[in-house]
Amino acid sequence: MILDEQSMFSNKQSIIQSCASENIIDFGKREISFGTPVELFIQISDTFDNLTSLTVAVQTSNEETFSSPTDLIEQTMLLEELEKGAVSSVKFIPKGNLGFMRLYYTVTGENPSKGSIIAGVVDGQQESFHNS
Repeated sequence: MILDEQSMFSNKQSIIQSCASENIIDFGKREISFGTPVELFIQISDTFDNLTSLTVAVQTSNEETFSSPTDLIEQTMLLEELEKGAVSSVKFIPKGNLGFMRLYYTVTGENPSKGSIIAGVVDGQQESFHNS
């Protein structure tokens, strides 16, 4: 799997409250979901605590300010799934690109005091992980 700094949404981004990914990717105003799927990698890089669930949404907008974002897909992960090394079931960017894309993390329940995510567009998914 190859991760590139320019195609990262979050690089070990701490998620202790609901927030957008630290980076936005400009895909241009063309549909990117036709042909070879654009792979998306979302992994827990530090185990979460003190929350009920975390919802990760892939959002798009025709403007970089995301004043009216559109959710393309989302996944809700329960606390017991939010352990270091866990990978999201969202593997590809869905159709509906409006130009700019980001992830949005919604924390439900108690605010966590720790937990982070690494996420981005990748060239080839890794099928397994090792706990360290």
